[in-house]
Amino acid sequence: MRHNIAGRKFDRDSSHRRSMFRNLVTDLLDYEKIVTTEAKAKEIQGLAEKTITLGKRGGLAARRQMLTFVFDAKVVEKVISDIAPRFSQRQGGYTRIVKLGPRLGDGASMVQLELVEKAQ
Repeated sequence: MRHNIAGRKFDRDSSHRRSMFRNLVTDLLDYEKIVTTEAKAKEIQGLAEKTITLGKRGGLAARRQMLTFVFDAKVVEKVISDIAPRFSQRQGGYTRIVKLGPRLGDGASMVQLELVEKAQ
């Protein structure tokens, strides 16, 4: 039984898994939508939302915290200057998962993870 064990392992060691999450979050914030498997999207959704919340805080400390997770400094600048102001009135829920169907090769459930268009 897997009581109190959160998160998926994706058959990777911890450093590879963390690097994969960092790559996916960086790409999501850069392109504002990515196509990936449902399991990966569910894992990185919370990480992306925490990064956007850091961008809403602004400031040097928040920028440095984001740089420890997001690979590209240009993406950090984009989050702080473009994405965070869009969601200034929104209290979370910055991303959406849209199901696309199974992948042809192995039947994995594919989804599109995207940032919502505008704050409500």
